[in-house]
Amino acid sequence: MSIRNLTRRQALQLIATAAPAFAARGALAQAIAPGKYAGTRASLATYEIPAWFADAKFGIWSHWGPQSAVGDGDWYARNMYVEGSAQYDYHVKRFGPQSKFGYKDCIPLFTADKWDPDHLMGLYQKAGAKYFFSMGVHHDGFDMWNSKYQPRWNAVASGPHKDIVGLWGAAARKRGLRFGVSEHLSNSYDWFAPAHMADTKGPLAGVPYDGQDPAYADLYHDYTGQPADFLKTATAMGRNSNEKWKQQYFHRVKDLIDQHQPDLLYTDGGIPYEELDLALIAELYNNGAVGSHGESEEIYFSKTPSDCAVGTCVLDRERTVASTIWPTPWQTDTCIGGWHYKLGETYKTPKKVIDMLVDIVSKNGNLLLNFPLPASGELDADEVKVLEGITAWMAQNGEGIFSTRPWTVNGEGPAMAKQAPVATGPGFHPNESKQPDLGAQDIRFTTKGKTLFALAQGWPAGELVVTSLSTTGDTARATDVRLLGRDQQLKFTQDATGLHVTMPEDKPSAADIGIGLRINFV
Repeated sequence: MSIRNLTRRQALQLIATAAPAFAARGALAQAIAPGKYAGTRASLATYEIPAWFADAKFGIWSHWGPQSAVGDGDWYARNMYVEGSAQYDYHVKRFGPQSKFGYKDCIPLFTADKWDPDHLMGLYQKAGAKYFFSMGVHHDGFDMWNSKYQPRWNAVASGPHKDIVGLWGAAARKRGLRFGVSEHLSNSYDWFAPAHMADTKGPLAGVPYDGQDPAYADLYHDYTGQPADFLKTATAMGRNSNEKWKQQYFHRVKDLIDQHQPDLLYTDGGIPYEELDLALIAELYNNGAVGSHGESEEIYFSKTPSDCAVGTCVLDRERTVASTIWPTPWQTDTCIGGWHYKLGETYKTPKKVIDMLVDIVSKNGNLLLNFPLPASGELDADEVKVLEGITAWMAQNGEGIFSTRPWTVNGEGPAMAKQAPVATGPGFHPNESKQPDLGAQDIRFTTKGKTLFALAQGWPAGELVVTSLSTTGDTARATDVRLLGRDQQLKFTQDATGLHVTMPEDKPSAADIGIGLRINFV
């Protein structure tokens, strides 16, 4: 019904009903730190991405929490209640029925008894990470810090009994890494709906799962007042919550920002609740460090392109790589395997990670890479091997990655024609798994000042030809070519077919992953 068609009495009743909610929102949105930014689109449109992020290129993420402790992969807290799913069956077999042993009972398994954040941060820094992300809170609603507004289900009060966010932050800042937190909370209200269901068949058919117990509504949510069919229609990534939940969300994320003052804040999805989240972004930017010209040094990430079209934030692409050079810095976030830890997971190889990194960086992007930790908080042996491979390549070729900018083209080689496009339109459209493998003839370009870096994704035994440096156009003449990680000048010629570089007989140790050339010109 249009408001135009309401009687005066109906309109006044509608306003009276809505007023407390809107007043509460307004008060919350006003409760932000004073500073350059107000919680409005117009104000945040003046935001500019700080240069440090464009220089950083590589970050590591610990997507870690109680769901990791079970060891059966991502979204466990939801899927264990989805009758017929693999994680439902796993749960029943290992722990028993969900009516007797629910997600709340899994939380004590999250011990972090071998977790050494300082040691891990040293490994991540050595691998080239310039920033680090801690999980702040996942869809499961378990806050990984000493949360004021989730006093029972947080990492200090239960589980490991440690301020995970605070300890990660201290370890990162001690080593000079920028520190970020991720929040996935806005979806939690819909996401946890299956915990309020019951088996439809078998001996416990109709017996409620533990999510229906009002004693645990602070974890599984209170759906009082929702339509009768809410549980059946709630979608995993929906945000169809009531006003009370939105205020709870605002308080908790603001508390996370205020307590830990992160340099980066990642929201899983687009900006969830317009007024409240614009206020949270302003809180992040006004609370943090400023650059030499008064600009904010903090970064907020959204996965919705329109959110970041003018100022406001950095565009994040989950498991997705841009097809071309993007005009502003952006980020791909992905994982060496699944998001939450799973026993027996097959991980990406170091080469696959580096292939992605150089392709992303050549297109003006950054890579945020998750290493999922188990309950103990200690990397498993296979994860260590992946990290060591990345570290070895970075030690030789990092110069061609960090503090670079895109060239006129991002690359050349046979894989260029096989790149998976980025889908348009709403929703999650990952293309990472469709990206082609890169070989020795696949070259990606970056620049730093007048120096061009050509990153070949394999060992081009004998000769490497860089066709983009053909003399038929207006390309400058190369005067010096060297392998990254070495100071040896290489033999080369340059003609109408490209730059021909003779490779040394002794290849670098990480050359099977890829090599980099430093090319200088007249």
